[in-house]
Amino acid sequence: MAIRFIILTLLFLSSCTIPSLSLYEDQVGLMDWHQQYIGKVKHAVFHTQKTGRKRVVVSTEENVIASLDLRHGEIFWRHVLGTNDVVDGIDIALGKYVITLSSDGSTVRAWNLPDGQMVWESFLRGSKHSKPLLLVPTNLKVDKDSLILVSSKGCLHAVSSIDGEILWTRDFAAESVEVQQVIQLDESDQIYVVGYAGSSQFHAYQINAMNGELLNHETAAFSGGFVGDVALVSSDTLVTLDTTRSILVTVSFKNRKITFQETHLSNLGEDSSGMVEILPSSLTGMFTVKINNYKLFIRLTSEDKLEVVHKVDHETVVSDALVFSEGKEAFAVVEHGGSKVDITVKPGQDWNNNLVQESIEMDHQRGLVHKVFINNYLRTDRSHGFRALIVMEDHSLLLVQQGKIVWNREDALASIIDVTTSELPVEKEGVSVAKVEHSLFEWLKGHMLKLKGTLMLASPEDVAAIQAIRLKSSEKSKMTRDHNGFRKLLIVLTKARKIFALHSGDGRVVWSLLLHKSEACDSPTELNLYQWQTPHHHAMDENPSVLVVGRCGVSSKAPAILSFVDTYTGKELNSFDLVHSAVQVMPLPFTDSTEQRLHLLVDDDRRIHLYPKTSEAISIFQREFSNIYWYSVEADNGIIKGHAVKSKCAGEVLDDFCFETRVLWSIIFPMESEKIIAAVSRKQNEVVHTQAKVTSEQDVMYKYISKNLLFVATVAPKASGHIGSADPDEAWLVVYLIDTITGRILHRMTHHGAQGPVHAVLSENWVVYHYFNLRAHRYEMSVTEIYDQSRAENKDVLKLVLGKHNLTAPVSSYSRPEITTKSQTYFFTHSVKAVAVTSTAKGITSKQLLIGTIGDQVLALDKRFLDPRRSINPTQAEKEEGIIPLADSLPIIPQSYVTHSLKVEGLRGILTVPAKLESTTLVFAYGVDLFYTRLAPSRTYDSLTEDFSYALLLLTIVALVAAIFVTWVLSEKKELREKWR
Repeated sequence: MAIRFIILTLLFLSSCTIPSLSLYEDQVGLMDWHQQYIGKVKHAVFHTQKTGRKRVVVSTEENVIASLDLRHGEIFWRHVLGTNDVVDGIDIALGKYVITLSSDGSTVRAWNLPDGQMVWESFLRGSKHSKPLLLVPTNLKVDKDSLILVSSKGCLHAVSSIDGEILWTRDFAAESVEVQQVIQLDESDQIYVVGYAGSSQFHAYQINAMNGELLNHETAAFSGGFVGDVALVSSDTLVTLDTTRSILVTVSFKNRKITFQETHLSNLGEDSSGMVEILPSSLTGMFTVKINNYKLFIRLTSEDKLEVVHKVDHETVVSDALVFSEGKEAFAVVEHGGSKVDITVKPGQDWNNNLVQESIEMDHQRGLVHKVFINNYLRTDRSHGFRALIVMEDHSLLLVQQGKIVWNREDALASIIDVTTSELPVEKEGVSVAKVEHSLFEWLKGHMLKLKGTLMLASPEDVAAIQAIRLKSSEKSKMTRDHNGFRKLLIVLTKARKIFALHSGDGRVVWSLLLHKSEACDSPTELNLYQWQTPHHHAMDENPSVLVVGRCGVSSKAPAILSFVDTYTGKELNSFDLVHSAVQVMPLPFTDSTEQRLHLLVDDDRRIHLYPKTSEAISIFQREFSNIYWYSVEADNGIIKGHAVKSKCAGEVLDDFCFETRVLWSIIFPMESEKIIAAVSRKQNEVVHTQAKVTSEQDVMYKYISKNLLFVATVAPKASGHIGSADPDEAWLVVYLIDTITGRILHRMTHHGAQGPVHAVLSENWVVYHYFNLRAHRYEMSVTEIYDQSRAENKDVLKLVLGKHNLTAPVSSYSRPEITTKSQTYFFTHSVKAVAVTSTAKGITSKQLLIGTIGDQVLALDKRFLDPRRSINPTQAEKEEGIIPLADSLPIIPQSYVTHSLKVEGLRGILTVPAKLESTTLVFAYGVDLFYTRLAPSRTYDSLTEDFSYALLLLTIVALVAAIFVTWVLSEKKELREKWR
């Protein structure tokens, strides 16, 4: 009986040591994190009623509409509109609806203010493009309804704020009038609509807002013409510029009469040479003019004359006017003064007095102030206080109140344009004895708690302690490397020209750097990130660094800018304003003695420039001179070219690091039949474990492995637009596999009745691409695998095992390869935004495709589902090999979503990075949101889980030893009793 009890106990304990593959609630956040952002704010409306939560509703450059908590800056609710659904304006109607105008003034929506649910949506039609304007008057009410006025598409629309019904429409496009302003008259149901016809004819319409009836129409011509924006300084007066941009034109349309008054900028004591523009604002009786690098604040006097009230030659931002008490107005002026930002709130039309004057310390990494929005509140003494919502150059959002920054948001992370990774520092050796003893005690305590939890003896306090220990013991947020390679720095470059280093453990910002502007370039734009220095072995005393390549302007011919950033400290090591452009950047597979990687920059004249500019780099480059090739894709011209180095630059350019190039080959696609829409190549750092693939028939197939392979997709010109823009008979998709050294087309396939967009990924010897089938009205994914036939004689598996094969024989791109391909096509349910493939350290682990769906989630799809050798009835040998029976559609398994139930709103890209542990790959998805996780495509076959109970294993071993001893004693006693019989 005792033996049976011991065996049952051992079975129970051993079953408890089997690791679970489920994800428990207390494991959430151990391996992944998710962050939500909104982007750079461009419109903001405060809602600070006495009842309900105080909030600010914003729209951003990432087409996001969000409601933020005014106390902490957290997101109450948020909606990310489409890429083409740009927000033109926002406001609040009836105190409970958020009204948004988007899509160039063609779409009006109402959102419920508390929870963000859409109440209604209306589409506005028109015949002509015009500036979209949104006006929500406060006094135009019919019963419980309120009117919304929208000017767009050459028409003025009145929309009901309750149900979105279009009450009336007036067409101005028929009179060729481009509306500039819609003005509400005080305490009246009448509005003014003013605009231009051509460049010199001014029109003013007086309209009954309740029914759209035209009450009066005046027009007048101005010989000097109009240009630029208008500034509304009162309900019947506006100011604009003439076509020479040297005269301010005051336009008055009161008493049903239009008059013009000219004021030369020179009469105001200012030089009008240079770029002159009127900045948009809504100040009463005042406006701002920008002339080159300084600004003029100009007031309209009671005699309708213009006078300068203030002039600044440094960065200054002015808010819109705020009505805060019995018709009183105020506006804020934000000025930079060294490391401080001065915020001054002034009463309307009175520049000399101040309501509030505050100064705050501002991190110089935030750059300059770009926008400011103000709101008022009542202090405890019943006086009026003001808070300011500030948008900075680095796209961050700050709330300032009483001279302090209440909260801030790093919303530049919503606009990532490139990502790379960097290793963390190596942990320093040497630990104190006290620390070891403390760690040992904590280790034993933690495992005893886990044992209690496994045996279901843990109290609620113990469960909370277990979860806290798991988060702490994971060591995921340490600033040193781990032996599994899970902890890394994610280096991201944003549209704001700001670089962030995010810790892969918890997603926190380790450091950030706003790249400085040089005197030679006022408007730099950043393009890409590249690994510059990655220290190994002999160069471990050096910090790793990245190269940021940008240009001074938006043109591809603009001079390039290089910045070098230390990834440990976030310091900018150096920067250069180059005299040449950089239309293409090529990292070379060569490094110097300090582990700096050689890079080639191709300018618009097709010369190449070598960096770093050192004697060691030039000697390495000259040694590999004849082995350097690259290609260029001119999608607009339908040309792909292959290039090689020719000689040093001659003539006017005297630079030892500049080289002329020559065109080796070119492929010209006929513009009337094909248009390039996608070009994809392999990752240069991808590792392939083996070239041989053993089939179920004990045959050996050799993968065609070439880093010089290029996938190109072209479509018929008529099918290059959106889906459905062409008939199936007029549409086709042609895919090519091209050797970029020789320009040979290795494979070509045509999909009739198909069109883009095409998303593709090229890995090892296969390519997978996604497109739309117009005939089937469904999305499809096709796979093509390429095999090397030149080694077809080596089909003996035994020779392969014994190493008697020619896999080590050199392969030259100059020799014509003998290849064969296998292809298959499947239906796929979703539209796709991005496609990537998992990558591991040795390339042993099976591959998974990471598909960014239209629903902004990331789906992991096993590559076996995209095996071209799948058949309807696979043989038993093929089943043992892992070949899945053929189906016409690819499966969508809910458990295969890497992002679980979360969304990466505005998904733009997916980055995969191998960990040191072969089974694991690190996945980073970015868009408006960020998501990071660890993925094991073949499960974690080479490690134990983080919550593995070592204490329970130790207890099991002790119990086994005790059981063996007890059974031995009992066996001896039994044997002794039998001998005595």
